[in-house]
Amino acid sequence: MELKNLPDITFADADVDPDEVDLEIVTTVEALLQRKLARADPLRLFLRGIELLIIQQRIIINEKAKQNLLAFATGNILDHHGAMVVTDRLLAAAATVTLKFSLGAAREMATIIPAGTRATAGDGVMFATNSEVIIETGETSATGAATCTEVGALGNNYAPGELILLVDPVPFVASVTNTTTSEGGSDTESDDAYRERIHEAPEQFTTAGPTGAYEYFVKSVSPLIIDVKVDSPEPGVVAVYPLLAGGELPGTEILNKVLAALSDETVRPLTDNVVVEAPEAVSYNIDLSYWIDRSNEGEAANIQQAAEEAVNDFITWQCSKLGRDINPTELYARLRMAGVKRVEITEPIFTTIANNQVAAIGSITANFEGLEDD
Repeated sequence: MELKNLPDITFADADVDPDEVDLEIVTTVEALLQRKLARADPLRLFLRGIELLIIQQRIIINEKAKQNLLAFATGNILDHHGAMVVTDRLLAAAATVTLKFSLGAAREMATIIPAGTRATAGDGVMFATNSEVIIETGETSATGAATCTEVGALGNNYAPGELILLVDPVPFVASVTNTTTSEGGSDTESDDAYRERIHEAPEQFTTAGPTGAYEYFVKSVSPLIIDVKVDSPEPGVVAVYPLLAGGELPGTEILNKVLAALSDETVRPLTDNVVVEAPEAVSYNIDLSYWIDRSNEGEAANIQQAAEEAVNDFITWQCSKLGRDINPTELYARLRMAGVKRVEITEPIFTTIANNQVAAIGSITANFEGLEDD
């Protein structure tokens, strides 16, 4: 069962009528003292304060006890849940990229670019080479891996050709550029994502043969990976399709990291030939018109804002899972919940999406057509 489908649980009932608690306390004390307590009795007023304390303690007991359950654990306690299944929280990571260094002309000896040589696009975000890059004798260029000097998402999405400023000059090196899009930079793994990986952690106790095991090992590469599909198009071949947060498609850097993780001899079954590919994006447009009930005229502005949020939430929902069909019924339901009276949706139409595909939004047109009677 998925964690989200588990029922809520209560260890100490905090949703009680304060008057019932008050009656229970007063009745108990009166029995012990063998006398009635008037409403203005100082002891009765003191017990009223005890009643509030008891209710607060029930709330605290309930919340603390629920931390013992994976579905409700947060923060450091969630880290302890992970430790029990040998699954650590993914820490913040820096983006990576491939840099190409070029000479003005070929030389009769090798040119060494030291480890830590930095390049930037001029905006203060820098990438430093992980190790020495050597341009061999007679060659004019060489490539090497580089990592952003700061962790987090700020180093992501530098397209090829943007990192062209050499911060640390190297003799004879005329230029630098990135040949891949930088990616992989992420913040520390969120509780929700970490909790889901802990739930899937038992899959790691085998090699990556089962689908669940492949999914676990792929998600352990980066907190940016929110979904993964595994397929076997032919015997002995395993195709893996990771999807990034926000419906983004992984580039070369992420794909190489996933392949490296799955190629570990303790992970990949000997007979599996693993192929890691980006999912295929299936574009769709949104074109709709909606009306608001005239009786809600005073709330029209708020409903319009809610309708805009409903469209954005639908877009996020649609691209957050591989193989999720493009479903205009979901969009209709969200707009109705936002308070819209009537909706006419021209696009999208229902479209079946394969497991290695993800819906990608194109143009968005959502017209408010005015008020109309019920």
